[in-house]
Amino acid sequence: YAFPPEVEADAASLNTELDASEIARRRDFRDVLTFTIDPADAKDFDDALSFKTLPNGNVEVGVHIADVTHYVRPGSALEREAYERATSVYLVDRVVPMLPEVLSNHVCSLRPNEDKFTFSAVFEMTPEAEVVDRWFGRTVIHSQRRLAYEEAQAVLEGADDPLASPLRAMNKMAQTLRAKRMKNGAIAFDRAEIKFKLDEHNKPLGAFLKVALDANKLIEEFMLLANKYVALFAGKDSKPPKTFVYRIHDVPSLEKFGVFADFVKQFGYELRASTPQQVAGQLNKMLQDSKLKNYGSMLETLAVRTMAKAEYSCDNIGHYGLAFDFYSHFTSPIRRYPDVMAHRLLQIYLDGSPSQAKKLYDEQCEHCSEREKLASDAERESIKYKQVEYLKAHLGETFEATISGLTEWGIYAEIIENKCEGMIN
Repeated sequence: YAFPPEVEADAASLNTELDASEIARRRDFRDVLTFTIDPADAKDFDDALSFKTLPNGNVEVGVHIADVTHYVRPGSALEREAYERATSVYLVDRVVPMLPEVLSNHVCSLRPNEDKFTFSAVFEMTPEAEVVDRWFGRTVIHSQRRLAYEEAQAVLEGADDPLASPLRAMNKMAQTLRAKRMKNGAIAFDRAEIKFKLDEHNKPLGAFLKVALDANKLIEEFMLLANKYVALFAGKDSKPPKTFVYRIHDVPSLEKFGVFADFVKQFGYELRASTPQQVAGQLNKMLQDSKLKNYGSMLETLAVRTMAKAEYSCDNIGHYGLAFDFYSHFTSPIRRYPDVMAHRLLQIYLDGSPSQAKKLYDEQCEHCSEREKLASDAERESIKYKQVEYLKAHLGETFEATISGLTEWGIYAEIIENKCEGMIN
């Protein structure tokens, strides 16, 4: 988790003051209501939302993203290290960041009550969540409030708060956006995250499931909106389409889906699908029905395994799981290098420059996809390790579990309350 000395030196030499001449070149949102919603223990805030009611009855929603590319410049030691890492790695008891702490937790982080440089996607929307106009560009913001997901959720459920009106209006819009995605064929994988309570020595005291609530989904939908429209700008609105970094997700193998369909028959589900759109519709129906049953988690896990893996590419094929024809990653440049690439390309095209050479970006997309897979594997192994560490203290105890897999050498079982999995032979 240590950075090379030249990278730390590069980070330490950055001018962290907001230059007046640079502010003058940007669209100023500092007087607009702006806030962040993140996990309670988050240290880096790379996205903020702004909200303003317009005279015509529509609303202006700003999705403001940390302007990492203002500080991390091509050719610098910071740039080379960020590209090599390509992603932050979130292990159970630590984070291995893509950028040094001075950037990720301070300079770029959209902390409350501080002016910050951002790259923004700003939408004029009807109260029914129809986008009637959009704008992209560099901005300066001032977040007036930092909310934890739990605080925001309490407000959405009726708690009194100065942000109650905008939060509830945005939540209604987010629900509309989500419903539209589902209608268009998005797949509703709402998998609970496994979280651990750790002691001061990072030993697990308990494992629990963290379920995404409306506050989480509010943020998710507006991030998806920004990612979608940035990709549309480069890939559809530009004539001809320009080289860009897409987040792609291929349609599932109908052969794999057929094997899965055979398996779920024993639970009373008939999945007959001849097109990818039918696959999505039938999967959603099954996932919704099985959610409250003790085998629902297992079916969701197996359904995920029938899916293709999402990756980065300059060759756009759309994102099947989200039901988007155009999709990119723009909203997390503190922790993902492809978002840094997207920011740079977007600015190049906003400046009116021609499409960039594709070969370099193809290579970078392949590198980032490989690094993401390594990070994902490490994160999964980290969870498994902590689960085993936690269960060591419970040898001899009995837990309720469901069968999660079956092989010729034994049965895999998953403990219901904490998702710890093991083999019985």
